[in-house]
Amino acid sequence: MRQFATVLSNHPIAKGAMEMKVSVEDSVIAPGTFFHVKTSELLRRPLSVANVEGDVVTFLYKVIGKGTQDLAARRPGDVLDVLGPLGNGFPLEQTGKRVVLVGGGIGVPPLYYTRRLLTERGIKTIAILGFDTKESVFYEEAFRALGETIITTVDGSYGEAGFVTGPLADIEADVLFSCGPEPMLKAVAASHIKERFISIENRMGCGIGACFACVCEAPGGYVKVCSDGPVFRAEEVTL
Repeated sequence: MRQFATVLSNHPIAKGAMEMKVSVEDSVIAPGTFFHVKTSELLRRPLSVANVEGDVVTFLYKVIGKGTQDLAARRPGDVLDVLGPLGNGFPLEQTGKRVVLVGGGIGVPPLYYTRRLLTERGIKTIAILGFDTKESVFYEEAFRALGETIITTVDGSYGEAGFVTGPLADIEADVLFSCGPEPMLKAVAASHIKERFISIENRMGCGIGACFACVCEAPGGYVKVCSDGPVFRAEEVTL
């Protein structure tokens, strides 16, 4: 659904990371879905949903190129042209199971909203969040308010040194939800957790499945990340 979202706030929260809150029309927004946001560039930018409170949607994004630089320059009162919510998210029907959420960098945002909704349903969760350095860590307190949270940094400047796969090896859980860079997803998809769901981040064209800009290889063919995903069972895709 195309709509116009009003920017409520937009500010840095960590090195290279921004938090933007916008007001949108009231709608059911599943965790793990995204909005396709128009910027100064030709192609829209997919932004995953980090949180929803009433008609206020929170996006967290990393400033990389011209499109996200344009978003970083937006101020309260500005209006964004957005499509969404789009895609298929994480399944919340996990009653009686223990869920581990594993995020890397800008793949962390959709896991916060997911964890919040799981917690509200009484489902026990643990989160492992990986970042490059101490300066790039964000949303730690928000995650800790929802339960056990492990932070890792590649350079060892904060939390546990190394990658998320280190502490994940010692976690006993029934289900894994993960989002982050492809090397990380490939590693966690091969983990010992029985049920594994991964959210894939791909550059997108239309965002609604009409083009083939975001295809991902799958057993027996290809899937479209925007419309078939972005969340898949690990065995449904080939990384």
